[in-house]
Amino acid sequence: MRHPRIIIAGIGLAAVAAAVGGVTAVSAGGSSASSTPSASPAAAAATVRTAPANVAGTSETILVNAHGLPLYFYRPDTAAKSFVTGSLARLWPPLTSAAPTTAGANGKLSVLNDVNGHQVTYNGHPLYTFAGDHAGQVTGQGVQNFFVATPGLTPLTTSSAGTAPAAPAGGGLGY
Repeated sequence: MRHPRIIIAGIGLAAVAAAVGGVTAVSAGGSSASSTPSASPAAAAATVRTAPANVAGTSETILVNAHGLPLYFYRPDTAAKSFVTGSLARLWPPLTSAAPTTAGANGKLSVLNDVNGHQVTYNGHPLYTFAGDHAGQVTGQGVQNFFVATPGLTPLTTSSAGTAPAAPAGGGLGY
């Protein structure tokens, strides 16, 4: 009766190979996300949810991906364009998905088709993870003009292109 175990192990290896090889993956929320061989598993996560975190010494509710990695926005981005490419995108992988889902966040989640593919945006801000973070750990706050995304992130509109986003109403860190 070893054959069922071998088949199950083979399926598991195929799933790992598919994730590394750049095929479409399905998130816990049921939506699919394309990844490339150079994209991190965090970039393939399509569900945006909220979680508590310690940000610069303050307890804050932030946005995280399906793997619990903090999500960030880049201040120079506009609602129509991400300026995170090349080596910057390797340190700050864009969150990509053709059909992102949300759990616990009330902002507008959408997709910006740009240089990074189907980049997920929250209230118009393209979202990123940080290569130095782990689930539940925020280390990129304020680094290279990236800031932690929170549920109250002020909407970024095409008319505000080229200006820094305003702080959200309702307290918190304003990121």
